[in-house]
Amino acid sequence: MKNFFLIALLAVGIVSCKSDDDSTTDLEPGALTINVSNVIDGKNIELNNTSYTNKSNETYKIAELKYIISNIVLIKENGDKVAYPVEKSYFLINEEVDASKKIALSDIEGGVYTKISFGFGVDQSNYPLNGVNNFIPTAEENNMLWSWSAGYKFLKFEGTYNENDGPEKEFVIHVGSHGTTLDNYKEVTVNLTQPLTINKGTTPAITLNADISKIFDGTNTHSLTVKSDIQIDPENAPKIAENVSKMFTAESK
Repeated sequence: MKNFFLIALLAVGIVSCKSDDDSTTDLEPGALTINVSNVIDGKNIELNNTSYTNKSNETYKIAELKYIISNIVLIKENGDKVAYPVEKSYFLINEEVDASKKIALSDIEGGVYTKISFGFGVDQSNYPLNGVNNFIPTAEENNMLWSWSAGYKFLKFEGTYNENDGPEKEFVIHVGSHGTTLDNYKEVTVNLTQPLTINKGTTPAITLNADISKIFDGTNTHSLTVKSDIQIDPENAPKIAENVSKMFTAESK
């Protein structure tokens, strides 16, 4: 009789484990929408009209904000990584164009995901222009290539600023990589606020929030009074790139 009960318990356990496994292995490939939201103080930024203040006590207005994200990878709760096809994984975020801030991904392996990883800019393996020819026209149209075709601008951030109610001046911040001597490409990994299930017939979404204030005030603090024009800058561009890599959070639903 004892053996009978033991066998029965084992059978129940096996059925239970199989049921648990089926809950994830039976998930089919599905779609995912990533909505990018550029914010300051939790509110969507406004170009040209709204003034913001950084920690250097400088007031600034944003005239243009564009940046490249690439190499999207979704990470499952068990740590498995699912990379979106590289040739489809380059996106230009343009604050002025709402459609650019909605990224539609398809045919993603079914599963439960807890993190998202992506690149800021274009990695060295595809630098300056190799392997992503389908993205080059988009970059050219948006002035995200250096004029001498040396590669991509990862960030184009421009506007005006003043210090202590002084005269308004222009600022220009362009960050990219330049050959192998100045590599500003960054890999970014952020946790989702809750597990996200991808399965056929479902419509999951991630809101990727970018805290634009951190371009000035992140890991590093940058004062526009000290340097208002950053382009091929081996000292300041890497600091800005580091700030950008830390400005993202992700909400899932």
